[in-house]
Amino acid sequence: PRPRRKRIVVAVIDATGAPVATSLLLHLKKLGVESHLILSTWGSATLKYELEAPNNTAAYLASLAHHSYSPRDVSASLSSGSFRTDGMMVAPCSMKTLAGIRMGYDNDLITKSAGVTLKERPRLVLVARETPLSSIHLENMLKVTRAGAVVFPPMMTFYTRPKAVQDLVEQSVRRMIDLLDLGIEERDEADGYGRWN
Repeated sequence: PRPRRKRIVVAVIDATGAPVATSLLLHLKKLGVESHLILSTWGSATLKYELEAPNNTAAYLASLAHHSYSPRDVSASLSSGSFRTDGMMVAPCSMKTLAGIRMGYDNDLITKSAGVTLKERPRLVLVARETPLSSIHLENMLKVTRAGAVVFPPMMTFYTRPKAVQDLVEQSVRRMIDLLDLGIEERDEADGYGRWN
């Protein structure tokens, strides 16, 4: 039988970072990765503030994914370990969601899918959006890291000589995708995208 293509769960919640989510889904599409989007109600509301029309709606974001789900649908296939994935990204990830994942408080499909990802052991990447960080935030980050997640605050880099905000977004998103081993390095070389040498 033919091997199934790579499959990634992408959760988008209410923290600032809609351009990151959009870029991530576009890259997954170009890489031929099957994406499963969970968009929270407040994540959907944030789109209109951070993206330009007409690409600032839930319908547009859903159009970039192969499948989309309501966060209230805890009976969806993503909530079971028998549904095989190659990882999950919560991009952006609020401190509330990070705390829920840390405590195993599976009250919606986002935290439930993250819990499944941790127990089944593909990589869980949490694109944490908060500053400054309290000791509670840091303790929660340490706990999820010890459980196997990767906490990835999207940091600004200047060695790439960014000329626009989108350049900063792209650099972070490519680093996030690196963590899932999806082959973006090969595409970067073909596209001539600069990496630190």
